[in-house]
Amino acid sequence: MTVMMSMDMIKSCTSLKLGAIYRREGTAFLVWAPDAVHVSLALYEGAGEYDPQGFVTDHEGGTLYGMDRNDEGVWSTKVNRDLHGTYYMFKIESTDGAVRYAVDPYATAVSANGSRGAVIDLAKSNPPGWELDVRPELLKPTDSVLYELHVRDFSIHADSGMKYRGKYKAFTEGGLRDMGGNAVGLDHLEELGVTHVHLLPIFDFRTVNELDGYATGHLSREYNWGYDPQNYNVPEGSYATDPTDPASRIRELKEMVLALHSRGIRVVMDVVYNHTYTVDDGPFERLAPGYFYRKDVSGALSNGSGVGNELATEKPMVRKYIKDSLRYWAEEFHIDGFRFDLMALIDTTTMREIVSELRHEVDNSLLFYGEPWTGGMSPLTEQTVKGSQRDQGFAVFNDHFRHAIKGDNDGRGRGFATGEPWYEGAVVEGMMGSIHDFALHPSETVNYVTVHDNLNLWDKILIAEGMEQQAGLLHLMDGKLPDGGDVWQATAASNPYAGVSDEDVMRAVPVRRSLLANGIVLLSQGIPLLHAGDELLRTKFGDHNSYRSGDAINAIRWSNKQRFRPVFDYYKGLIALRKAHPAFRMTTREEIEEHMEVLRSSDRIIAYRLMNSAAGDSWSQIVVVVNGNEHEMSVDLPPTLYRWNIVVNEQHAGTETIETSDQGAVTVPGLSLMVLYEDRTEMKKGLVTVEVEYERRDQAYDGWNVWVWGTGVQDGSVLFTQGSSGKARVVFHVASGTKRVGCIVRLNDWEDREGENDWFIDIPPDEVEVRFSLRSGKDEGFNKGQRDMAS
Repeated sequence: MTVMMSMDMIKSCTSLKLGAIYRREGTAFLVWAPDAVHVSLALYEGAGEYDPQGFVTDHEGGTLYGMDRNDEGVWSTKVNRDLHGTYYMFKIESTDGAVRYAVDPYATAVSANGSRGAVIDLAKSNPPGWELDVRPELLKPTDSVLYELHVRDFSIHADSGMKYRGKYKAFTEGGLRDMGGNAVGLDHLEELGVTHVHLLPIFDFRTVNELDGYATGHLSREYNWGYDPQNYNVPEGSYATDPTDPASRIRELKEMVLALHSRGIRVVMDVVYNHTYTVDDGPFERLAPGYFYRKDVSGALSNGSGVGNELATEKPMVRKYIKDSLRYWAEEFHIDGFRFDLMALIDTTTMREIVSELRHEVDNSLLFYGEPWTGGMSPLTEQTVKGSQRDQGFAVFNDHFRHAIKGDNDGRGRGFATGEPWYEGAVVEGMMGSIHDFALHPSETVNYVTVHDNLNLWDKILIAEGMEQQAGLLHLMDGKLPDGGDVWQATAASNPYAGVSDEDVMRAVPVRRSLLANGIVLLSQGIPLLHAGDELLRTKFGDHNSYRSGDAINAIRWSNKQRFRPVFDYYKGLIALRKAHPAFRMTTREEIEEHMEVLRSSDRIIAYRLMNSAAGDSWSQIVVVVNGNEHEMSVDLPPTLYRWNIVVNEQHAGTETIETSDQGAVTVPGLSLMVLYEDRTEMKKGLVTVEVEYERRDQAYDGWNVWVWGTGVQDGSVLFTQGSSGKARVVFHVASGTKRVGCIVRLNDWEDREGENDWFIDIPPDEVEVRFSLRSGKDEGFNKGQRDMAS
């Protein structure tokens, strides 16, 4: 049978349900193997014999059932008895005479290390209350606050105090407190206020031996991020309490989802449909040789992933597989969203169909986003890169914004928050949701500074500051020290928080830079994402690629919460502010263009305002100031008659007023944020009254007015009123603390003006009234008695 014939047949079988379809009275098995000469189902009572590496290599001895082939290349059979708890494989005979065994790529349960598929009654894997589980409310994507987390990192450190360290069930442990009474674990996530936990891969991956330590009751020593897919539709077994029980991992992952949902937190799953760990003994090649993988012009495997292969997502049965898999996770496990690894290797047609079908047929609030780049050169022409997501209902990681905030990923390069000038414009673009860059709407950008890849935020700042030696950062290769020493001892000997005083954490420059960086993210339009532990000043001790560096590097140190509590509270406050005020979560380009105004973008200062009750916000006017200088800066505020309430400063963040200001400008400390809102219930106190007397020889005052700015109260045009003395008079107000205002005397809308230059009125300190007079005439200007008040 030729590949061309197989392609023709594919068109009519993409709607078929494949895999093991369990019923108590019998299970149907369907597998697509279009070029096989013969396929048999092999059933086993046990998981097989494991070798020292944790693999089962001998699959002989099963009970064989012949399978029938239809015209589309789908092989099927049915076994009419209850097969719950039975293991199975497919035995494939190829045209070259070879006989191979393969795990069902659609398997939903497996033995330890995914060596054999398992038939289970999925209903028996449901924990109590599962049928009543509902997704926490999410009205729109920009309401999300994402928190990227590795299952093992969350609980593995001894100071977590958790019973199920490194396991799914650790997420079900509530009520945990550290020695200082601070919430840890699940309660910490709820207290922080994030809306989604984005989990690094939780499907069954290849490079961790699930049996390591199991027989002896010890914690596994093995670690990996999990970007090495093996069985796409099965939870990873190393996170289960019993990897030898196929139902355990399923039940415990559901318990985890249920626990997070009960706290109002959604679950995003990191998915890797761009490559597999291996090809020849991977999930697809034995069943459909040469079909599932993309090839280059020479016919060799293409390597856009950087790890040796890439899946051909544009092919109908690959596209079907991905969509079927995602639907299964969303329906069976109540997963609320998906992050796509190397999404540029997934063709845009597949991405559009994924989003459209799952939103319409499963849940319209599902969240979709991914990396809009590849890991190498790919022959795919229809790549899902930045810009291809416009108006398609999914988002992409914003590396433009990331670079503008922090600089490069692993070196000393600086961005706005790490000390480089000239990045104001790029940061402003990101804070506006990149709607004038690659996004049509802010819901299409995921804003972040660091994630699991590359240096984490704290370590990046230390290196940018030239503090790596002072901090004792380590130099690791694949998780190992060059001298072969003990990594735990090396981390204990390092000093990553050198220069941070426990008595005044917020004063340290690296702390201020870290809060500045993620503060920008949380105060920007779009979808914010935080790397787990940033709120605890997490370090990875300088390891820029900790994918298999183990717990000594990756474990979250919960003791840091007590030590750096002000930092946690600051993050918590910023998240609460964002969630409470929809002005920070606008949905469309049009909303942003109408309601967001940049006030300043220069001299390492960024200031913007959200005006006219943006997105229906209860605050009519909000001002955000970001000071990237190491010294304080004065920033003019928009004019208003009302008091400004400050809710974020260099020490605290939240929704409650920290202090108030009646002035027209604000002083922002170095390396800090400030957020203020206009309090429409309180007029400014201490206003200065300015009176301008104006005399014209022709006594023609109709249409003459003063255009004034810098008042801090109400800029613009103020009309003269004519008095009995033959002179005209105008009165306006200036905010307390204002040192100088500008003005122009003009006729109507610039039909004429007094003088060729703008005039500036100096406001003496402690004055409550300032008067000056002006006579008409191009050369007369302010009269001599008042020249000290204007220039």
